[in-house]
Amino acid sequence: MTHRQIMEALSGLLLGLFVAILSSTVVSNALPRIIADLHGGQSAYTWVVTSTLLATTVSTPIWGKLADLTSKKLLVQLSLVVFIVGSAAAGLSQNTGMLIGFRVVQGLGAGGLTALAQVILASIIPPRERGRYNGYLGAVMALGTIGGPLLGGVIVDTSWLGWRWCFYVGVPFALAALAVLQRTLRLPLATRDVKVDFLGAALVAAAVSLLLIWVSLAGDNFDWWSWQTVAMVLAAAALAVCFVLVELRTPEPIIPMHLFRNRTLTLSVVASLAVGTAMFGATVFLSQYFQISRGDSPTRAGVMTLPMIIGLVASSTVVGRLISAYGKWKRYLVVGGALLIAGLALMGTARADTAYGVLAVYMFLIGCGVGMTMQNLVLAVQNTVPMHELGAASSVVAFFRTLGGAIGVSVLGAVLASKVSAYMADGLAELGVKASGGGSLPDIRTLPAPIAAVVEDSYGHATGVIFLIAAPIALVALIAILFIKEIPLRTAVDDTAGVQAAGLPGPSEPLPAAAVADTGAQGPGAGTAGSDRPGDEPADAGAPASR
Repeated sequence: MTHRQIMEALSGLLLGLFVAILSSTVVSNALPRIIADLHGGQSAYTWVVTSTLLATTVSTPIWGKLADLTSKKLLVQLSLVVFIVGSAAAGLSQNTGMLIGFRVVQGLGAGGLTALAQVILASIIPPRERGRYNGYLGAVMALGTIGGPLLGGVIVDTSWLGWRWCFYVGVPFALAALAVLQRTLRLPLATRDVKVDFLGAALVAAAVSLLLIWVSLAGDNFDWWSWQTVAMVLAAAALAVCFVLVELRTPEPIIPMHLFRNRTLTLSVVASLAVGTAMFGATVFLSQYFQISRGDSPTRAGVMTLPMIIGLVASSTVVGRLISAYGKWKRYLVVGGALLIAGLALMGTARADTAYGVLAVYMFLIGCGVGMTMQNLVLAVQNTVPMHELGAASSVVAFFRTLGGAIGVSVLGAVLASKVSAYMADGLAELGVKASGGGSLPDIRTLPAPIAAVVEDSYGHATGVIFLIAAPIALVALIAILFIKEIPLRTAVDDTAGVQAAGLPGPSEPLPAAAVADTGAQGPGAGTAGSDRPGDEPADAGAPASR
């Protein structure tokens, strides 16, 4: 396929991914205003974000497994529809409970788009060339991330629109994405009986949810060291053990346990988990910091975060082209991990009165670190797994990244709430004012100047603390990256010839994970070719994707 044919094939996918990112980020700068209007507190703020990440986490491996079993085109269209339905319904929310529920639906669709974008990219582009197109993927994600907060801020600050339009604005773009996907996306189709491990999905969802609920409630509804803590942690651990046992026995697990015999995948999972925890856990509260600690409007808060997004889009685009040109990828992962640690540690010094120019440099470093690591960890894994497990392997990395994000947002959100309460109590005590027991987010515009100053200082200091906590978590990612062995990127999507030349198992035999890790070869595709479904081509047709 020529570059033009590949771009035509990916146009609808990139547009759909843009819609998903836009619909997610358009809410970020509006969230403090939304939570205040719905009379929610810091816990509700955290769970509006966590619920989407949790649903994305749980659904990602299911979408990835389905991608190995049935039409990828049909799945990506379905995930886009689910996402938009959740977004539109969220705009009708009357309280934080409704909003959190509809954000779960959003997360289910986002899980599909997250997993399928990587899988579809890998199914038509060889690893050696994939860095270039991963750069385009990162650029589209960055564009949505840049445009979303700015658009959301403008919507919230426009009196005749209101925050509900933050959820409605993506619908026309989604319809356009569906039309373009139907017209341009042509993929090879491998068909076999679909068997989805719903029991495994339910168990992992229950285990993770229980842990996140414990983190949200501990220290507020009950003590950290209490019988409730012991009961919830032990129950979550038991559910996790049951999940592993089910995955070992089921014929089609959502997370195939044998994949973890692949050293590259295991280390990439550890790194992705740490990157997700540090990145989502710390940066999701930046909008709150700018609006509450610094008194910025939602629109201005969106502008303030631009340095981080510029760093992300620049690094992902440039590094993607360098990887395609020279075939080397580990050096960029190492540099990205170091930049992420540095940016998070420096942001740990942030306070309400920190000069913006200094914060801009720190945020730029964080963006560069994320741009160099996130997509390239997936690339490293895709280069070492057989074709018939490409979807499962890609979704495993995405699963643990979003799981880390959900854990990070929940844990660091709890830390933020605790620190804000402590700092505000101390600050108000100095003014001779007793802190109230209400848990709602404050509206700085309505507070007397002395109390507003205390609130701003408390949120600024607490935000610095959570970035400081995120830095050593990112260090775990860098350590894992250092132990990943760099394997030359393949130059074919399905390197069957390379497999046979190396004396590895033939098309009818599964490719051992250890052999894959040692050679960087890719195994054969699964199933039988041929389908009469619209938009899919036979696996051996070799037809251009643009037709």
